[in-house]
Amino acid sequence: MMAPYASDPRDTRGRLHPEEESAFRSPFQRDRDRIIHASAFRRLKHKTQVFIEHEGDYFRTRLTHSIEVAQVARTISGVLGLNTELTEAVALAHDLGHPPFGHTGEDALDALMKPYGGFDHNAQAIRIVTSLERHYAEFDGLNLTWETLEGIAKHNGPVTGDIPHALANYVAQHDLELHTHASAEAQVAALADDIAYSHHDLHDGLRAELFSTDELAELPILHDCFAEVDAKYPGLNYYRRRHEALRRFFGVLVEDVIGVARANLSEADPKSAREVREAGRMMVRFTPGLWSDLKVLRKFLFHRMYRAPEVVVMRERVTGVIHDLFPLFMAHPENLPKQWRKDVAEAGGETALARIVADYIAGMTDRFALQEHARLTGSDILEKTNVAGAWSGD
Repeated sequence: MMAPYASDPRDTRGRLHPEEESAFRSPFQRDRDRIIHASAFRRLKHKTQVFIEHEGDYFRTRLTHSIEVAQVARTISGVLGLNTELTEAVALAHDLGHPPFGHTGEDALDALMKPYGGFDHNAQAIRIVTSLERHYAEFDGLNLTWETLEGIAKHNGPVTGDIPHALANYVAQHDLELHTHASAEAQVAALADDIAYSHHDLHDGLRAELFSTDELAELPILHDCFAEVDAKYPGLNYYRRRHEALRRFFGVLVEDVIGVARANLSEADPKSAREVREAGRMMVRFTPGLWSDLKVLRKFLFHRMYRAPEVVVMRERVTGVIHDLFPLFMAHPENLPKQWRKDVAEAGGETALARIVADYIAGMTDRFALQEHARLTGSDILEKTNVAGAWSGD
């Protein structure tokens, strides 16, 4: 039984291009399935989460991260009586717009695109699912429902001020009501993202030996998790001990979000999904105390993992890859694949060409970007650094 504030697929605002709906799948199920079968979703397999794709088979990629986010989101959504299918669709699609090399690649591409409207991975996800996936006979994109598009666009909250170029272009023809909050399902997907990476970045950092288990055991939340494991399993094997502690950490975050969301929804007492959107605040969030503890953990990860010397070296190298590829394609668009040349021929000026180049580079996987860079420049960045292949062991 869904709560009254859940998104009911029978009340969907529909698709930009009307279609006959499936006889055996709800509109949100269909959205989820189209996202899973999208080319951009498959390419997440070889896109950076923290470590560059080639650096080891055991680290998370954008694809495994998205799957973990969807799992957390389904769990929370089900407990709250929300529509798990819409929640899963938004969770699976939330990182489709990431370029190669994670946030490093996004920062580089945004800097290069500043004269042409900038680059934002959330806006790029909308561009992918509404335009760049070109497989269907009757429309470009995946023709997702309004609710799924809304969730992708504003799962982190209302989009105000300077709206990213790609998103502004789309909402000019299909209003996603950017000034309001998203559905409760999309809000769950946003918090599930925070939970997933807060958990798995600790796990990957330990595997990479960027910090020790003892250091983690001194941090907020984790201190109690390790203490509970040690009390229940004295003398437990090192690897099992840290896994059990991180399991408990994961559970603490999920239970905290569920508790806050229940309390907020009970207090606001929304009677529909629209009332959630118009509540003026996020219904799904962490308690202030836990959020304060998480900020301490994130500061630790920032200094010890995201800015670790090994990671910084690779950040500098891959930033150079993006900075080399963009002007090269701008000056020589004939180097783009054949299927992109029609768009280039129809481009109405430098800004339109820059958007095409950004679309192409953003769609690259880590390995393809490195291969294209080596092919077009004759420079292999992996031969210039001592960290190639680092952390590849278990």
